[in-house]
Amino acid sequence: MAEVRVAAAQFFSGTDPVANLALCERYVRQAAARGARLVVLPENANRVRDHDTRERCWRHSEELDGPFVTGLRAVAAELGVHIAAGVDLRGDAEPVVHIASVLIGPDGQIIGVHRKHVLWDYEYTLFEPGDEPYQVFDTELGRIGLLLCADGIVPETPRALGLLGAQILCNSLNSRGPDEARVHVPLRAMENRVWHVAANTVGGPELEWPWMGGSQIVAPDGTRLAEAGEVEPGLVVADIDPELAGDKQMPGVADLFAWRRPDLYGVLTRPLDAVPAAAMYGPAPADMPPRPLPVAVLQVSWFRNTEWTVRRALGQISFAGRRGARLGVLPELFCFAPGEVAADPEGAAELSRDVLARVSAACAEVKLWVAVNLVETEAGRHHSTVFLVDDAGEVVHRYRKTHLTDADRAWATAGDALSVADTPIGRIGFMIGEEVWVPEVARVLALEGAELIAHPTSWTTPEAMHVAATERTEENRVHLVSANRLDSPAALGSQVLRADDFMPGQPIAVMRYPTGYWTRPGFEEQLLIELDLREANDKMMGHHLDPLAKRHPGLYGMFTAG
Repeated sequence: MAEVRVAAAQFFSGTDPVANLALCERYVRQAAARGARLVVLPENANRVRDHDTRERCWRHSEELDGPFVTGLRAVAAELGVHIAAGVDLRGDAEPVVHIASVLIGPDGQIIGVHRKHVLWDYEYTLFEPGDEPYQVFDTELGRIGLLLCADGIVPETPRALGLLGAQILCNSLNSRGPDEARVHVPLRAMENRVWHVAANTVGGPELEWPWMGGSQIVAPDGTRLAEAGEVEPGLVVADIDPELAGDKQMPGVADLFAWRRPDLYGVLTRPLDAVPAAAMYGPAPADMPPRPLPVAVLQVSWFRNTEWTVRRALGQISFAGRRGARLGVLPELFCFAPGEVAADPEGAAELSRDVLARVSAACAEVKLWVAVNLVETEAGRHHSTVFLVDDAGEVVHRYRKTHLTDADRAWATAGDALSVADTPIGRIGFMIGEEVWVPEVARVLALEGAELIAHPTSWTTPEAMHVAATERTEENRVHLVSANRLDSPAALGSQVLRADDFMPGQPIAVMRYPTGYWTRPGFEEQLLIELDLREANDKMMGHHLDPLAKRHPGLYGMFTAG
């Protein structure tokens, strides 16, 4: 397939649908004049939402055969372009209204409609979420999937569309959140290796919190081909090759679809009330006291030689215990030089047994729990394993890495479970390194009731830290402790992200972006943070949105299909 020129427009729709239609038409004409064959318009392009009741919302919403959609169909047919537009559509009976994306073909016919599955906070007071099965639409431009704004701040909708074969995601947004352009839009392209054309509202009434703009056209590798600013209306245009979305390989990591483990994702399709996290939905119970857990990131990894490295780690454990930490996390395969394990996995397993014994003794001495990633061997097979050592020096839980990178496959066998350790210090889940790119991993752990995820890692790109890891906390409301190697390719430090419980009156940026703490890169350092596990029992991202409880597990069959 030849390259296709696509466009995303950002503007603010006022209270006059006739004027808004003219505004949309003006942007579509500008895009067509620049050669675009697909134009994405923002959510509720038909009218600003100044509704205070469902009945008022109904009165000001559109019919699929009403003047606004009909007008868009006419301009699409005149110009021979595809249009994906956000429109608030009436349901079957008053006062039901759906937030919808309407895909119109170059002949003016409606190709498909997606009714938003996950709503943003206040939207639950005015609209009903859609519950139709996911669809991907075959067009002359490629296979198109539709989503709207909050559909993309959780992993399921874009992932489902990617698994159904979407090459292009058309995302109509109405977002005031700074995380949209910085995290959600690029990540949903990267973790699914699809094109993402996202058009957001911008500006709005003076002195109110503005819509954030930042409309983007993002390539499957996360490259921002075109990006609008966050202040002014405008149009961005780029050329894309939809066929490139067929290549799911993330260089240096793996084929991001082939390494999935559908056999481990069954909890994603269980009814909402049939998962351990059901007890955590909504705000934390009013009578739940604070549950402080002092956590130490032990940033030390191979340097000079193995014995020096191990002694430095033991010193870190002793120091963390004396400082009052209860849990420490060491980096990915911390005591091995890069490439050492693959060159001699059996020797690495033998060394790991000795290191584990020494770490266990150190934990018992200072009464500290530690998550340490080492090499484990069983029945002739080698695993990258996180051992959870308790404060008596006993190994109380093992996690064997389940999603292996291309480099891992040279020596490791994948584990067979994503599990949560229910311990006296909290419910702890685990992932290792590049597993941060697999949305199902953190989602499964959150649904299994994890309050904190320990993540030994070696960052390979800034996006792994600042985009993927940030999203895993935001979309699951779980603490994430990522301990990074000193010699990581991305030359970044370690990171701790807080689940952050929702409090009325929070600014929207604070409401959505998890609080982060970082170490400096490249040298031994220790970061001690007191995390409150109560926060991970508050799953609210606002007054009405719980990103775990507002899922549609009955629609997620593609997640567990082999």
